[in-house]
Amino acid sequence: MASEQLPNSMKAFFLEEFGKPYVLRDLPLPDLDHPDDVLIHVEAGSYCHTDAVMAAGTMHPPTLPHVGCHEYAGTVVALAPQNPCSHGLKVGDRVAVSGRGYHVCEKCQEYQHPSGPLPDEPGFSVYCPYTHGGLGVHGPGGFREYATMDSKQVSLIPEELKAVEVAPLMCAGLTIYAALIKCNLEPGQRVGIMGCGGGLGHLGLQFATKMDLKTLGVDVAPKALELARELNTGAHIVDATTIDPNMLREQMGKEDGQAHISEMGLDAVLILPESQQSFDYGVNLLRHGGLAVVVSFPADGFRMQAADLVFRRIRMEGTLIGSKKAMKEMFEFCVKHNVRAKITTYPFLKINELVEGYESGIPGKLVFDISQKE
Repeated sequence: MASEQLPNSMKAFFLEEFGKPYVLRDLPLPDLDHPDDVLIHVEAGSYCHTDAVMAAGTMHPPTLPHVGCHEYAGTVVALAPQNPCSHGLKVGDRVAVSGRGYHVCEKCQEYQHPSGPLPDEPGFSVYCPYTHGGLGVHGPGGFREYATMDSKQVSLIPEELKAVEVAPLMCAGLTIYAALIKCNLEPGQRVGIMGCGGGLGHLGLQFATKMDLKTLGVDVAPKALELARELNTGAHIVDATTIDPNMLREQMGKEDGQAHISEMGLDAVLILPESQQSFDYGVNLLRHGGLAVVVSFPADGFRMQAADLVFRRIRMEGTLIGSKKAMKEMFEFCVKHNVRAKITTYPFLKINELVEGYESGIPGKLVFDISQKE
């Protein structure tokens, strides 16, 4: 679609009150004011836990009215006139968008020395403290027909992947992939995923097993456990309400031929749920010296036992989103190993039904498909 074919207006869903349904509005297409920006036609967007807590006004509440959705995909339809190169993008390119930091300051330490798993080259950091904020989080996101994005922070979509398959990877997939990379495990080592049947967790099961890691999936919700088992990844799936973590450690120790409890258990665990009980269960599954990677961020935080840090030498790491480099590597991994989210699709005009589906506990990832008719 060339820029001269663009309409004069578009439809967008706005959050006008916390805890209320989104409201559909007509408004002009966004301007390309920044030289790094490109305009895309949004084709698919996925709903995330962060979208839910923001819409409820319980975490980093945005200024209202607000256009949500920070994991989406589409096609480039216009470039900023001030920068026709747009870092190699051109009209017609299919691109993936995640809710990372946009318009980096080009001065800070993160810009010069990017950090995180699989860090980018200088100039592409997603952690710049002076950005305008992530799209769909601090600024307008993908619940609209057209959106602007920073050409430095998007990635081309492999031809093997559809937009509805890419959208769930832009937050859930990229976050869990980067978390696994941060564990720095070798094939044959053990990793656990607390909340294995959720949006991030069911992708994590696929990534971890395809990395040849011995994978333990833990959940408590019946629908989540059902989804995790239906994936048939080869991971060992357990219901945390039915077995003590110390028993699981002993089982793993026997399988690995270990004699002392300090050597038994997981090498790393990913903490996805927000409950203290899930956190404690996951930490208790670790061998001495094991790594707990915290992905969730409950408002009240987590309580870590000093004995675990001192006597068991448990290590603690946090992780957020992945880099552009991680996104490219993740796409290659998904294509090679056929990693896909379990998705339920909705027409664009039924975004409020999508939100209701999320709140009712439909497993997997819920995605709007702009090509899907009512």
